[in-house]
Amino acid sequence: MTDLSSYNNSWYKKEIGASRLKQVCWYFTNIVFFLNPLIPGSSVKRTLLRWFGAKIGKGVVIKPAVNIKYPWKLRIGDHSWIGEKVWIDNLADISIGDHVCISQGAMLLTGNHDYTKPTFDLVVKGIVLENGVWIGARALVCPGLRCHTHAVLSALSVATKDLEAYTIYQGNPAVPVRQRTFSTSL
Repeated sequence: MTDLSSYNNSWYKKEIGASRLKQVCWYFTNIVFFLNPLIPGSSVKRTLLRWFGAKIGKGVVIKPAVNIKYPWKLRIGDHSWIGEKVWIDNLADISIGDHVCISQGAMLLTGNHDYTKPTFDLVVKGIVLENGVWIGARALVCPGLRCHTHAVLSALSVATKDLEAYTIYQGNPAVPVRQRTFSTSL
């Protein structure tokens, strides 16, 4: 049997980036205004996120039932869309560019555990979604990844490596399946 008495949980005390009071206030704000499916509007949510330290651009849409771990570790650019039941588990910084779509039920996870150590240490790495990225419904973006401009992660896919620009990825683990092109007609 492994002795877990040496498990180091100090990350939570030094890396969260907010006082205990701020964390508790955010916990209840998240429940009432974000997780609650009865609060449909985005303007109040954008204001609350800014109050808690998030950098939020103009025209950002935040649908009901979104779960955000720590807003002070979040940046969302202009005209991005966060769908219903999206989970932004940002133990580390998450940067979301302009015109990004994160579809219903998608997950952005910045934390994982080192299974090679008996102490199962927490490992956190940020995520960057560049301009024009689309994360499909119920897709998962793993810690430490960069989704380059206009990349697409299709529904139910799992990104375990960086996504190249203008490329569509699918599967678990996600692999490139085709290039993303745009129609020139309006």
